[in-house]
Amino acid sequence: MKKDFILILDFGSQYTQLIARRIREISVYSEIHPFNIDIKRFIEKRADVNLKGVILSGGPSSVFEKDSPLISESDIRFLIEKEIPVLGVCYGLHLLVHLLGGKIEKSRVHEYGHTVINLKKKNILFEKTNKNFKVWMSHGDAIKKLPENFKVTSLSNNGIISSFEDRKNNIYGLQFHPEVNHTEFGKEILNNFIFEVCNVKHLFKASSFIKEKITEIKEKAGKNLVLLALSGGVDSSVAAILTHKAIGKQLICMHIDTGLMRKNESRNVIRLFRQNFKLNVRHINDSELFLKRLKGVEDPEKKRKIIGNTFIEVFEKEAKKISKTRGKIKYLVQGTLYPDVIESISFRGPSVTIKSHHNVGGLPEKMKLKLIEPFKELFKDEVRNVGKSLGLPSYFIDRHPFPGPGLAIRILGAVSSEKLEILREADDVYINALKENNLYNKIWQAFSVLLPVKTVGVMGDRRSYDYLLALRAVTSTDGMTADFFQFDKEFLTFISNKIVNSVKGVNRVVYDISSKPPATIEWE
Repeated sequence: MKKDFILILDFGSQYTQLIARRIREISVYSEIHPFNIDIKRFIEKRADVNLKGVILSGGPSSVFEKDSPLISESDIRFLIEKEIPVLGVCYGLHLLVHLLGGKIEKSRVHEYGHTVINLKKKNILFEKTNKNFKVWMSHGDAIKKLPENFKVTSLSNNGIISSFEDRKNNIYGLQFHPEVNHTEFGKEILNNFIFEVCNVKHLFKASSFIKEKITEIKEKAGKNLVLLALSGGVDSSVAAILTHKAIGKQLICMHIDTGLMRKNESRNVIRLFRQNFKLNVRHINDSELFLKRLKGVEDPEKKRKIIGNTFIEVFEKEAKKISKTRGKIKYLVQGTLYPDVIESISFRGPSVTIKSHHNVGGLPEKMKLKLIEPFKELFKDEVRNVGKSLGLPSYFIDRHPFPGPGLAIRILGAVSSEKLEILREADDVYINALKENNLYNKIWQAFSVLLPVKTVGVMGDRRSYDYLLALRAVTSTDGMTADFFQFDKEFLTFISNKIVNSVKGVNRVVYDISSKPPATIEWE
């Protein structure tokens, strides 16, 4: 059965990905594509989906600009002929007016941030909302004249048109952003468009996804060997179980112990996948090599590059060994997620690199392996749901994110086996305390950071001179923004005392109260 599908055309808004997330949260399949795709050809090529609606995103451009991003009037007419509903958001609203015979002007009032709108006409999008409510605006242009048959459905407190409808042709426009949390009733408005206007029926279910992907992986792999780097993170773990269900013993998983893992991490990963899921997991312990190459290196970007390059080197060496005994490997499974795909096709192009990311992304080009990427259509929370459906235990699936370079970037400055042992023990105490106090699942990510600072303390009536440890805990939905978690003073007192009293080498604990932005979640 075809998936009911919402197409999002990206005009460069910082919130475009958020539109897709909001739609996926209600189990409706959606994809983001650049504004300049050929819509008619796209529909003809996609036999797997049933296009139910199109959303035109916001963006930083103005329709007055010479090179402003446009779709053709013929594309809009095509959608009208096919009776496919269209929703324009912010710039998307301006574009619909501009293309269909209306007029846009520079707004006499620039509306940014919270603005109150007032409903003027009963409208299907505003079912179950108040007559007046706050929305999030971000625009410098406004509607001067609507196209024929378009009706104003709301005005802002500034008297500016904030929404319209053309019920006959199923065209709707919102001057504000329903996808952001700052907009009251934003979810209800999107739900109304998707279910009441677009009439979406067939929801996106993990069970259907699993069945489709098992068939797809079987067909693609054939009888060839498939390799997967099993870090123990959510993406690689779920990909391993799914691929194993599809091709069984043809899958070879490789777990490389870099020596930069959390306490008992490698042991737990090997035990879970060998014993519980009967996977073929090769355990390679090259921790001495990684530590040797990191010796004396303080710069975080250099640490990341050394770890990434060493990982690839070890992976290649072990892959060659497998090829000699079991035959040529033709495929590599990677846990690429949909946000990575969005970034690569984005209207805006690649974003500025704040810090590089370590994964096995360099392997395919170097090793000439064909890729299998079962999750390139999914967001992180959807991968977790697939993992639970596949039987991975919640304690494993719901773990907080862990960076590819491991503890190396949670030790500020040079890495050593002594510092790794201190940080491993302290972090273990911290995480276990969160679980014991029912706090772990309320936090998106929590971890400890060992600082290159020693401080004077008093322990057992004696002077101590030991390391300073920082604790970090944040709430977030996707890691793009984050707020520090508000611990009770009692918990902070408890965890500070417990770490200092049980972890040799630490005599002072601090808590990081920075949000993202301006800080990042990780310290390096």
